[in-house]
Amino acid sequence: MQMTELNLSKQDVIDAADNYMLYTFPVFPVVATKAKDMYIYDSDGNAYLDFYAGVAVVSCGWSNPRVTQAVQQQAAEFTQNCNYFYAIPAALLAKLLCSSIGMDKIVYQNSGSEANEAMIKIARKYGTDRYGPGKHEIITARRSFHGRTYGAMTATGQPGSALQKGFGPLLPGFKYAEFNNLKSFEDSITGDTIAIMVEPLQAEGGVHPASREFLQGLRKLCDDRGLLLLLDEVQTGLGRTGSLMCYMQYDIKPDVVALAKAIGNGVPLGAMCCTNEVATAFTPVSHGSTFAGNALSCAAGYAAVSEIIERDLSANAREVGEYFMGKLRGLPHAQVRGMGLLIGLEFDAPVAAEMKQACFRNKMIVCQLGDRIVRLVPPLIAAGDDCDRAYEIMRKSIEEVYSER
Repeated sequence: MQMTELNLSKQDVIDAADNYMLYTFPVFPVVATKAKDMYIYDSDGNAYLDFYAGVAVVSCGWSNPRVTQAVQQQAAEFTQNCNYFYAIPAALLAKLLCSSIGMDKIVYQNSGSEANEAMIKIARKYGTDRYGPGKHEIITARRSFHGRTYGAMTATGQPGSALQKGFGPLLPGFKYAEFNNLKSFEDSITGDTIAIMVEPLQAEGGVHPASREFLQGLRKLCDDRGLLLLLDEVQTGLGRTGSLMCYMQYDIKPDVVALAKAIGNGVPLGAMCCTNEVATAFTPVSHGSTFAGNALSCAAGYAAVSEIIERDLSANAREVGEYFMGKLRGLPHAQVRGMGLLIGLEFDAPVAAEMKQACFRNKMIVCQLGDRIVRLVPPLIAAGDDCDRAYEIMRKSIEEVYSER
């Protein structure tokens, strides 16, 4: 839908939004009108190189033809399906995802937070069914981020932060341990513990990958203690870190994994996948959602996941990510870390907000984390020349920001 079709000016759109929408994030003073591949275009005709991708959502690129066609075709047939009927898109996507990532069962959700909520719920239900009502505690990592609904927000290991402040009381039954510190997790286990829940790479927490020893150690610890290993791959899954699932690079498999973001290439969709053993905990009416697994979202998901697998966008993320991080390490004032095309630059001064704005002025979209970190999560179709341009914009923006200090 274009503004010209509605006889709207740029200011009309901004005024309407400012008057009626409650924003919880700062917004750039532009109106997006279209997007294609690696670029977002505004109403003034400016093209912005997108190294944000809706926070790692648009992995197949903006307006991907395969996803677009799937959505259009499904919308012409039906969009929402009653839970009482089988539907082709949901069945096809379930088979494709589970067989590709080595899991047995899937429960669709609408978002990453909901996928994590389902993961928390099935772990607690499994613990109750198998051991009794006291077996409910879940240990998560400090600096983690799992979402903004109450279970996911409580699981987020950032006590006292803006993510949790003012929303108490939070849910009982959660405990935090130090990421990449196996002993911290081992020491936190009690007789009430049923699961350990971590991200294989802490994205919102500053782009910190798990060490191989840590993640493999958690798997063994859970096996030895009869606990479930829950992995939040909402941001790291489906090619982002250089393999289809991040856990594949660690030679482990979780009992339960949460997915979202890239799964629908921009169409809201999430999923919780688990083993057959854990799946027994969800019985009729123990969990559900009106819109989860609807035909439109699953059609988009089947197209997007097929695109990621068939085009091997995981390998592209790995190869292009290595090239890009190599270039970024030549930038002044920044430490570079990440996996694949999930990259963080931590600056030696609190300039992340200024860097975000400078990059925007230079026609590139990036993500700010706190006051020192800029995160780069472009579509997985990014090529070397896209990274070259992004590098030049980052270099120019650093020069501008530090010259003003």
